[in-house]
Amino acid sequence: MAIEITAGTSDAALVQRAQVGDLASFEALANRYEQRVYSLAFRMLRHQQDAEDVTQQSLLSAIENLKGFRGEASFSTWLLRIAAHAALKLIRKRKGLNTVSLQEATESQDDYERVPHPEYIADWRYSPEQLVHNNEVGKLLDAALAQLDQKYRIVFLLRDVEGMSVKETADALGLNETNVKVRLLRARLQLRELLTIRLGDPARRVTRAANHSH
Repeated sequence: MAIEITAGTSDAALVQRAQVGDLASFEALANRYEQRVYSLAFRMLRHQQDAEDVTQQSLLSAIENLKGFRGEASFSTWLLRIAAHAALKLIRKRKGLNTVSLQEATESQDDYERVPHPEYIADWRYSPEQLVHNNEVGKLLDAALAQLDQKYRIVFLLRDVEGMSVKETADALGLNETNVKVRLLRARLQLRELLTIRLGDPARRVTRAANHSH
């Protein structure tokens, strides 16, 4: 006898049923998270068809590997990890870097000593990670995200947009936690500076001197 699935049915219950072959339960999970997977893939890849392909591939991979899901993280985090890996694989393929690690041979340079200070700053009412959920400025933030170095953008998306923990982000990207923290700081600083002109308070805007070292 089929068990009724409602909007209130927990992910854990749906996963448990899907793991024993209940396709309706997996379909419910897919419907619940498909848009989040697509949004992450699109922001990483900046291409609609590629994002759609990654979304479908991620859902197929999830159903194929669902029996191996042990619940150490939430289902949504597990699914988004799959999507991030699929998108990163496509990014490397685009660049012909199939054998390059996700750390892009820059791990030794990811330290707080090398984090640049913004040269153009202003006080904001909201932080970049809060603005990402504000529909009115979503397009501005997406445009700014597109200007970030890829390795910083991906960390920001997983950590601040999708809400993964530092450890979960590190595990998903094959980085250590210090690298994640440094890259996240760089992303936040760069986004703040990129968006200051449009979102900052002109009365409190400050331009740093070119030789300012602190």
